[in-house]
Amino acid sequence: MAFPINNGRPARGFTLIELLVVMSIIGALMALVSPSYFKNNDRARETVLRHNLAVLRQAMDDYRADHGANPSALQDLVSNRYLRELPLDPILGQRDGWQTRPAEDGGIGEVSSGAKGAGLDGSDYGSW
Repeated sequence: MAFPINNGRPARGFTLIELLVVMSIIGALMALVSPSYFKNNDRARETVLRHNLAVLRQAMDDYRADHGANPSALQDLVSNRYLRELPLDPILGQRDGWQTRPAEDGGIGEVSSGAKGAGLDGSDYGSW
């Protein structure tokens, strides 16, 4: 029941205390939920990175099987239609951030992420 205020009209709205209580409950819930949300977001990026590395390595293996040599650049995989485009490195947010290591017999032998830092498992992104 609303209590009458001036001129006999009922009071409308919430008191300051009621608003503060609701805001503190919302804040407490956000403090509990947000860390797991951001951790899941990082986990999703890492899963995409692992998948994109597997796709790149499979395309390099297919190129090597067809041509008998390693590709000289990642762009060769696109120009020879082993990939439609270079996959995105989700940690860096770019397609040209891949790090390559040369093979002993020439060309690209290995590819990894150029992102600095470590994943949730503690290993460096560049070692994946």
